[in-house]
Amino acid sequence: MKNRFDTTRRGVLKLAGGLAVAGAFPATVFGQNKQIVVADPGGPYTAAYRKAFYDPFEKATGIRVINVAREAQPVAQLTAMVKTKNFVWDVTTLTVAQDIPILEEAGLLEPLGLKVGDFSNMLAESVAPNFMGVDVYSTVLAYRTDKYGKNPPSSWADFWNVEKFPGRRSLRRNAIDTLEQALMADGVPIDKLYPLDLDRAFKSLDRIKPHIAVWWTSGAQAMQLIQSGEVDMISTWNARAQTAIEGGAPVAIVWNQGLYSIEGWGVPKGTPRAEEAKAFVKFCADAARQAAFTDTLAYGPTNLNAYQNIPAKRAAILPTSAANLKLMRAPSAQWWHKNRNLASDRFNAWLLS
Repeated sequence: MKNRFDTTRRGVLKLAGGLAVAGAFPATVFGQNKQIVVADPGGPYTAAYRKAFYDPFEKATGIRVINVAREAQPVAQLTAMVKTKNFVWDVTTLTVAQDIPILEEAGLLEPLGLKVGDFSNMLAESVAPNFMGVDVYSTVLAYRTDKYGKNPPSSWADFWNVEKFPGRRSLRRNAIDTLEQALMADGVPIDKLYPLDLDRAFKSLDRIKPHIAVWWTSGAQAMQLIQSGEVDMISTWNARAQTAIEGGAPVAIVWNQGLYSIEGWGVPKGTPRAEEAKAFVKFCADAARQAAFTDTLAYGPTNLNAYQNIPAKRAAILPTSAANLKLMRAPSAQWWHKNRNLASDRFNAWLLS
């Protein structure tokens, strides 16, 4: 059943949303017995978000946060919720490049009333009218230091150079990121990637294909491959490589030519708990709150002021630290939204050829 708010309550909710950025509103603002359901990827995300966002929001507002693990690809589930008006959750994690263009075009996201100018020192593209980015992960090159300790690879051209850097290799079984890596290996500057030259990318992939031992399909598989030493270098997500490092594996990360992705919160259009959901989203922009997840989750905050609260040693392994961020770029969400099917179909056919 939908919640009904009188004019006074709506005013209070609006005020609470503004105060949420600083985490400053009292627990009495929303009253008792309120709750929202937040969907996240589960596992380490849930633990990190509970510490950084869920529990502090509950304490600040009195609104209980129930978290559930969402499907790996949330677009279909969110679409079904909005169309049937059966809202099993009120907020979910989404990515700028893969999810937001699809959902925006279909009009499936609740307007959040967010403006870039209302937030201090946020990463570009992390604030939109219906999306708030809170963390950043990156696709990077990782390698075994026991294999390349004295002569490590430092670019995708090095990954492609099998004579100078012999060893077993692994790439992701997906057109996204892999096509960009192929172009950078062929000499395309990272700031000149788009529009992707598909013919050039596939010619580059033709050269490396015979040397790919494994085409990985999940983050867990990628981590196991490099951690166990089954492969000597790999394209992988930075947190997976970092987990291998923290587990004692001789692995190092190359941030140069990394491709970072912004992940954050969206609200399905029409949820009856939209006001509470919006307040939660704004709360998560706070720099101190974002700093709190980085000690357990090796992803970068989107509020760059968070680095004032992150130890330098930890900051050095996060994608949005100044030293790492300047070496990378975000994929073009617009290009991939327009060309995803074409590029993916061609990539899948190429793999089988």
